[in-house]
Amino acid sequence: MKKAKLILLRSELGAGTRGASMGVDALKIAAIDLKSNYFREHDEIEISDENWLLLESVKFKYAKRIRGITKIYERLSKAVQKVLLKNNAFPIVLAGDHSTAGGTIAGIKTSYPDDRIGVIWIDAHADLHSPYTTPSGNVHGMPLATALGEDNPDKKTNDIDKDTLNQWEKLKNSGGICPKIEYRDLVYIGVRDTEEEEDYLIEKNSIKNITTKQLRTKGVPAVIDEVFEYLKHCDKIYISFDVDSLDPKISTGTGTPVPNGLRIKEAKDLMTGLVANEKVCCFEIVEINPTLDTENSMAETAFKILEAATDAALNRNESE
Repeated sequence: MKKAKLILLRSELGAGTRGASMGVDALKIAAIDLKSNYFREHDEIEISDENWLLLESVKFKYAKRIRGITKIYERLSKAVQKVLLKNNAFPIVLAGDHSTAGGTIAGIKTSYPDDRIGVIWIDAHADLHSPYTTPSGNVHGMPLATALGEDNPDKKTNDIDKDTLNQWEKLKNSGGICPKIEYRDLVYIGVRDTEEEEDYLIEKNSIKNITTKQLRTKGVPAVIDEVFEYLKHCDKIYISFDVDSLDPKISTGTGTPVPNGLRIKEAKDLMTGLVANEKVCCFEIVEINPTLDTENSMAETAFKILEAATDAALNRNESE
């Protein structure tokens, strides 16, 4: 049995709506209210953020605050690498907005440079934009593009300047490896709100996307089996759980809610079943925004999923 180590990151530079930086502390409050000792039982690493940039004017229209995000990628990547290799522990990343997930992937890839890294992306959004295609300039719509080294020039809509391009190249090359994952090693679950530019990449690269409807028709256990059969060639697997994968009827406590999402039991069963697989080496929970919520309900829901998934990860039988 491995120990878990929590990596806490309160960055919200990549989001368009303020408040995701408070998500980590909302989880801690949820644990207190639910009378859980979770945050006393597991060691933590705090990653410093660059949220002071939120007070500054935006310098990169098509990649807002990307300089700060590049710094965070490096810090997060090194923290993940330390937990995996030096601490021999299971990293659980609790972050603000989803932009930083590319840093988590960089940390896994630099830890295991010769391994194929599978990614299970549980989210309402595809997060495949680049500065060339983004409609908003918000980098939380780009983390998978950074990991894939994807510019999507075929669907270019924006002309970016040299400074933006230089920062984008730094972000893609975080950890000195680009690309870090392959399209064949990516699985979407619950993705349902995409733009034309992302649809093009999804179709072009035949990205596997298991919809909410398909999950209910097949059942969670069958979907879990299907995912791991699809990723059986991967050596390590990372899971990213964005709370906007949940249906907004559960809670409004996230910046980009989308109808027809997962129910609480579906998400909990899915996460616990997935992390029980011995190839899963890290999971992440992001985009909790208590400023958009009432009675901290999203954080309480996410915490229940977090606690159950952590138990499943630490109690699995591993042959390492």
